[in-house]
Amino acid sequence: MNTNSVYSSFTALTLKVVGLIMIVSSLLDYIILAIPPQGASLLKPEWQLNFATQVVDRGIIPMVGIGFLFAGYWIAQSAATATTEPKSSVQDLRFWVLCLSSFLGLVFLLMVPLHLNNLRLQSSQALEQINQRAKSAEVQLENRTQQVTELLKSPQGIAQVEKRLADLDAAIKSGRIPAQQLEQAKAQANRVRQQLQAIKENPDVLNQEVEQNINQIRSQKLQLEKRATTEAFKLGIKTGLSSLLLAIGYIAIGWTGLRGLGSTPVTRRGQA
Repeated sequence: MNTNSVYSSFTALTLKVVGLIMIVSSLLDYIILAIPPQGASLLKPEWQLNFATQVVDRGIIPMVGIGFLFAGYWIAQSAATATTEPKSSVQDLRFWVLCLSSFLGLVFLLMVPLHLNNLRLQSSQALEQINQRAKSAEVQLENRTQQVTELLKSPQGIAQVEKRLADLDAAIKSGRIPAQQLEQAKAQANRVRQQLQAIKENPDVLNQEVEQNINQIRSQKLQLEKRATTEAFKLGIKTGLSSLLLAIGYIAIGWTGLRGLGSTPVTRRGQA
């Protein structure tokens, strides 16, 4: 056996082993990913989205392994000098690898609509949560405003607020408030005093402040909705398109290989 033949045999064997290891390790990785963590459910869109994203991110590894495996077979056949009759496809490792490639292609193809549907459900849920939080914030703001308005309608209410403010000032001066809360208490007292003075001078200032806060809440709501929609669109394009491309690649490899495998002769190395 000459030197080139030895190197070809070693290269072919190395490519086959590397390719097979990449394929098997990827399948094991997929099996582990398919096991949901404790407390999670296979039917939850959040888990399915995470599973699909991780599988698609690793989807190219088995394809590279298939490429290495067939490159090893091609080098082995190119270095062989004798030809034998084709053996049964079932006994050929390449047959099962091509079947696996077709199966993976089908899985990635089915994953596209499933992933987009789960993404739609998650996006709708996120938008609904944003709407609920915004409505809750508006309701709380309106309730507090109504309480303050009712309190400040009468001189007794104003006197009550001033008494509370005086008590807070006295607590600050006497040192009854902890040092770590002193600055916060002073800021609160100044803010209440300024608001009370502004309301005395212009009763409509409270309504104006409430309107500004409501506009701020609604502006933040629109920003959060836009961010959630953009992230869902980007994730759908990235994972959905990648899954579709992987499906096309695996199906093309599997079907093309299965059609040509039966007519490929099996070669046997001759003696140099």
